[in-house]
Amino acid sequence: MKGTGPTIRDPRSTIRKIRSGDVRALARALTEVENGGAAAAELLRGMFPFSGQAWRVGITGAPGAGKSSLVDRLAAELRREGKTVGIIGVDPTSPYSGGAILGDRIRMQSHASDPGIFIRSMATRGFLGGVARATADVALVLDAAGREVVLVETVGVGQDEVDVVKLADVVAVLLVPGMGDDVQALKAGILEIADVLVINKSDREGADRLEQELRAMLEIAHRPDGWAPPIVRTVATEGAGVAELLAALRTCRFPGRAVSNWKARLLEMLRERLMERALQTGLSNGELEAVAAEVAERKRDPYRFVEEVVERACR
Repeated sequence: MKGTGPTIRDPRSTIRKIRSGDVRALARALTEVENGGAAAAELLRGMFPFSGQAWRVGITGAPGAGKSSLVDRLAAELRREGKTVGIIGVDPTSPYSGGAILGDRIRMQSHASDPGIFIRSMATRGFLGGVARATADVALVLDAAGREVVLVETVGVGQDEVDVVKLADVVAVLLVPGMGDDVQALKAGILEIADVLVINKSDREGADRLEQELRAMLEIAHRPDGWAPPIVRTVATEGAGVAELLAALRTCRFPGRAVSNWKARLLEMLRERLMERALQTGLSNGELEAVAAEVAERKRDPYRFVEEVVERACR
């Protein structure tokens, strides 16, 4: 929960340690960023000038598509090239208790002893969108810490996965033969964010049919930027097709994406800050519940109430 855990007393010292390669300082900083607060804000301000160098790759798709296995193999391939890697794995949690729905997962154990790979597992804490609210900030810190590639693996919750595009330079969408992914993808619109389409577990029956359907769909569904996502087949558990996927991802160049990503991020930051300001200026849970009761009984105008809160927060 926000505000819990240790607070970093000297953000500047922490930043120096992170920049010098101190992994423990990096882990503490990421915990601070997830918790939020003044120390987190100071850390992010201090790290921001060092960011902007990492290649951010989003890996998304339906549950069971093999995202973790593919991220594991991509990390191994990047390490063979000598690249340093940061991995963010977003785990689903209950919106009520905050507990992990799937329980704690131990990710990519084969990389645990590799100093060139830093793995951070995050909880959504009930937020939709497939990525935790602090994921963009965590990615920024990993970037500023010198990680050359940041892989972001999202929860896998259907159409809400589209939020990953707001922080990634390139997005791979995984589909699996025989799981109904083709129909689900068409309904959810998740393919609209795909820069590369990945048919994982392509050794299964139905892979040819799925690829044919995807190609047929791409012929009639054109993206505004004119990009036609390549289709790559992989069997992540065996490492098959991973090098080809990495090559396909590298062909993706979207010059305006950084600007659009920051525009979306700035709007999100403004919304969060205005909400915090509204709460700080006296909008308690008790008042909100009382007003909600009045609105439900049509005794209060909800639109005027919101205007009053905004006016009070902006004074």
